[in-house]
Amino acid sequence: MLLLCLDTATPQVGVAIGSDDQVIGRIQLARPQHHAEHLAPAIAYLLEQLDLSLDQLSAIGVGIGPGLFTGLRVGVTTAKVMAQALRIPLIAVPSLDLLAFEVRYTDRLVVPALDARRGEVFYATYRQVPGGVQRLSEYEVGTPADLCAELMSRSEEVLLLGDGALRYREQFYDLERAEFGPPGLSYPSVAALVELARAKFQREDFAQPRDVHPLYLRLSDAEMNWVKQAR
Repeated sequence: MLLLCLDTATPQVGVAIGSDDQVIGRIQLARPQHHAEHLAPAIAYLLEQLDLSLDQLSAIGVGIGPGLFTGLRVGVTTAKVMAQALRIPLIAVPSLDLLAFEVRYTDRLVVPALDARRGEVFYATYRQVPGGVQRLSEYEVGTPADLCAELMSRSEEVLLLGDGALRYREQFYDLERAEFGPPGLSYPSVAALVELARAKFQREDFAQPRDVHPLYLRLSDAEMNWVKQAR
């Protein structure tokens, strides 16, 4: 079994290939606003370096966000087209789940927060369970102040991680029982995507390409401008 996994929900372009028991190769490029230029070459390069071909792939895994509009659309569209062309299963995994999975051994309330720009973050809350993490809330977008107020009301030990948590770190200083994840956990990991996609593959938890859509959570700038002009 070989899984090709893609995540473009953040400024990074991530590509990985995993087998039944390990990640056998991965690439992560930090090239903001150039996802369309770098994703296909990264896939081709990784396959070449591993001496693999597209017809050997068993499934495609993709991070569906929430994330930034242009980059996220590139990754999701690429995954859907490849799955249809190769006639192999498509596996969709929310990108915040990938961040939370990386710290699945903590006893703290896990709160991944990705920078959503416009002074906002994408976030959700998670709790450790045997074998991974369980999401406790909906995927949300809001200001750091909104998130801080929500966490203060819970009075729990919290682990904040992601580029949004680090960017707005000062706004979370009022949380007395909070810790911050390291910069190395700023973005979703394609290695984590391989692990979660593998588990879904084994359960045959597949998605139809027509049903897979980017998890945006809010309107794009163009849509917001259109709404304003229509008023």
